[in-house]
Amino acid sequence: MKRISRLTCIALLCAGSAAAIAQTATTATPTAVAGPATKAVPSGYAGPSGAPLMTAKDLLANGKDDQYVRLKGKLTSHKGDENYEFTDASGKITVEIDSDRFPAGVTVDHNTLVELTGEYDKEMFGESTVDVEQIKIVTQ
Repeated sequence: MKRISRLTCIALLCAGSAAAIAQTATTATPTAVAGPATKAVPSGYAGPSGAPLMTAKDLLANGKDDQYVRLKGKLTSHKGDENYEFTDASGKITVEIDSDRFPAGVTVDHNTLVELTGEYDKEMFGESTVDVEQIKIVTQ
């Protein structure tokens, strides 16, 4: 009797796995081939955010650890690895940006106005940073 229940459980697990694999295969987005007529479109949510728009100075003075924030300014230099210097009218702060967070097909330089959304990592000792989750190019 135990053997039959074990075999039934194994069969159900295999059937569930097959169904999950089939569902993943049918819901996956197709990969588009970029050609001359294809225009790079940034992906992800681009609407309003509930994160407060802050300045670098205010964030460094009053920010709380793990606070979700938005900053508007420029990436003025690359400090190495994933670290960049972000500058706005109030001051500077180091931000961490994974390379896949940059908008596809858009070059961001020290003159590009951006809006960064991410999580503030406040350090007791050392440099506090913002872990950037989204970059929007700001058009004037």
